Amino acid sequence: MRGINLKHYICPATGCSLRTQGSYSDTDTIVSDELIGGKDKNGNPRRYPVKDGIVYFSEDVRESLSAVEQAEYDYYQTFSGDYDSYQDWLFKSFYVDEEDLRREMIDALEIDDNSLVLEIGCGTCRDSVEIARRLGPGGTLFLQDLSSEMLLVGREKISELVKDDTGPTVEFSVGNAHHLPFADNHIDAVFHFGGINLFSDVRQAIAEMARVVRPGGKVVLGDEGIAPWLRNKQYGEILINSSQHYGFEPPIAALPPTAKDVRLRWIIGNAFYLIEFTVSESEPEVDLDLPILGLRGGTHRSRYFGQLEGVTPRTKKAVIQAAINEGISVHEWLEKSLNKQLETEREDSK
Repeated sequence: MRGINLKHYICPATGCSLRTQGSYSDTDTIVSDELIGGKDKNGNPRRYPVKDGIVYFSEDVRESLSAVEQAEYDYYQTFSGDYDSYQDWLFKSFYVDEEDLRREMIDALEIDDNSLVLEIGCGTCRDSVEIARRLGPGGTLFLQDLSSEMLLVGREKISELVKDDTGPTVEFSVGNAHHLPFADNHIDAVFHFGGINLFSDVRQAIAEMARVVRPGGKVVLGDEGIAPWLRNKQYGEILINSSQHYGFEPPIAALPPTAKDVRLRWIIGNAFYLIEFTVSESEPEVDLDLPILGLRGGTHRSRYFGQLEGVTPRTKKAVIQAAINEGISVHEWLEKSLNKQLETEREDSK
């Protein structure tokens, strides 16, 4: 369980392949070394140390964060040991069975025992444990967090439950969700819960999650956010007064064009949202040039790109009546009339 396999990773900054100082095969586990990626703006190679089996894709994490992210990062680095106590209190306050809820969230990933699963912002690995239970020796669980201190606490928790000979391979990395160290379509499913509200670029982070997931794979993410029907009720107002985090709304508008079968629901006392979607191979398809039935006529494309200058109501009414008289759509009548006029002008110019 300790160490990483180089075959899974790319340089998160440039997308190029990585190499090491040492010599490793595709099956070797790297416990201590340095990964060398693409060049930075000064032409120097980017270096990512591997220390005690953890690869640090962002050693100077704090420098790349927004002010809000820095405050959260500092908290988790300093109080990582208190995080689990807060989680226990949270579920107790909402009268929710934590194990049942986490099992339900992991169900949404639709993984099997051989899946490659990435959890972003894994923290102290409370969800990671349940994911690991779903995976067998042929599966791999990639656990990433911004906070190295949180990751170390989580690794101890995972090591107690996952055995190298019977459980999945588990690999740990410190990094930023806005630039993931995996190639396109490399992962079967991505999970993230608790933290995305404070990401500096939510759209970019979700786009990265979708990018690394194979077509047909799942992305499941969630965070605090009161359900809209409770937001202005006393229940919602009290919670938002206690923590502004409850005032966030689900980032549905930030999903990529390749998201399909999207599901949004509220969990944990309707105070947290959960979004899940399947990654499609391409954006939705529609025939933009198929003629639209009816008096107006045209196509989706012509209606969008073929706008003419505004006309008076009298002229519009006359055009509609002319189209009706000829038994054709307004679009066809306009095309016919305009082409006739253009043809006349061409003949006159000869």
